Amino acid sequence: MLQPRKLVTILGGQVDLPDPGRLVHLQFRRFAGCPICNLHLRSIARRIDEISGAGVKEIAVFHSSRETMLPYQGDLPFAVIADPARALYAEFGVGASVRAILDPRAWLAGWRGGRAKHPFNRNAGEGGHLGLPADFLVARDGRILERKYGVHAGDQWSVDELLSLVRRFSAGSPA
Repeated sequence: MLQPRKLVTILGGQVDLPDPGRLVHLQFRRFAGCPICNLHLRSIARRIDEISGAGVKEIAVFHSSRETMLPYQGDLPFAVIADPARALYAEFGVGASVRAILDPRAWLAGWRGGRAKHPFNRNAGEGGHLGLPADFLVARDGRILERKYGVHAGDQWSVDELLSLVRRFSAGSPA
């Protein structure tokens, strides 16, 4: 069970984790300029109204500094957290592996991210390129309802997978 806390966003706002009023999709991404992460977050941004309408608050965490993140994530319509010391990563058991970039599925995701029209820079971001993504669905009371630890850089929940999980937990019990 997560202890309630307030996280500071890269824009200076605060966000509750857990949120007493809604589910939280807490996602851990790699470094600020990661083309794979930025492509994925743009897919979340395009469907944020649908995600919010399902009763979910989005929070994305990067192991980069606020200053490095602002050009890449500063315009996202949800909370984005800088965690260059990786304190949240350690708390949630989110690690790193050479598989993050050596898995062929990551290559395809990287190619797609590199061709996208949003800004990216493979060198922008502290902490290296070996970070792995992770996703958590957090209940209003702080229970972790579901989790996914990615095995390569492009291994995260899609919006459709997230919404399917939300429907499953919303239908079954008060989350």
